[in-house]
Amino acid sequence: MTSFAPDSIVLTRKLPLWYQVSQSLRASILGRSPRDPLRLPTEEQLAGHYGVSVLTMRQALKELEDEGLITRHRRRGTFIEPTALRGAPVRLLGSVDAIVAQQSGMTTELLEHGRTAVPAELAEHFPDLTEVAAYHRLRSDEETGEPTNHARNYVRPELAARIDPDDLVRWPMTKVLRDVVGADIGRITDTVEARLADPETARLLRVPLLSPILHYTGVTHDTSGRVLDAAVIHYRGDRFSFTVTLDAT
Repeated sequence: MTSFAPDSIVLTRKLPLWYQVSQSLRASILGRSPRDPLRLPTEEQLAGHYGVSVLTMRQALKELEDEGLITRHRRRGTFIEPTALRGAPVRLLGSVDAIVAQQSGMTTELLEHGRTAVPAELAEHFPDLTEVAAYHRLRSDEETGEPTNHARNYVRPELAARIDPDDLVRWPMTKVLRDVVGADIGRITDTVEARLADPETARLLRVPLLSPILHYTGVTHDTSGRVLDAAVIHYRGDRFSFTVTLDAT
């Protein structure tokens, strides 16, 4: 039986290895094609793929099993759960793969894209620019078709020149910047706050006007500190929660 082939990852010492592996595998699972096989490679094969011990791989798989993304059967192997919820909470420790995982596993529609003036609320992040490339996308649950969030990304024009809009239908912006454009991502700063749905958000997410939503701002920096992308995402408050875990090491 053919096994599912997860993406590769460059591990760092800044975060627990099991967490980095679990988030990378989570992103691969949620971003898989419907045609991909559901069976995962063995623990030993996955450990070799990621360059970690079997014990670390087992801990990473336990995380995904607890989340309901995979099921493990003695003697049969480990399988992706085809009906796993895509809107499960994400524990953010700060890795790029966690951000990719957070944004994966949904049907995406690119509503519009083009040049625009730097929004006033994001001007501090682009002090050297007057215009940015803007991308507006609507994400929906793959199974129900229910809208879950809509996102606006504001990207430096020189990077946008290397972005194929079709890639943004398939993958999150973070993955496109890192894996397609080749941007050297240093860190992503996340801010989440509660807000009330404005008319546009209420219409796109099919929620009542002024109903609670989660307002997320993610600012992606390269290793020199320059901002590459600023994302503003509105999530349905009844479909998402964010849990932040602080690493004490």
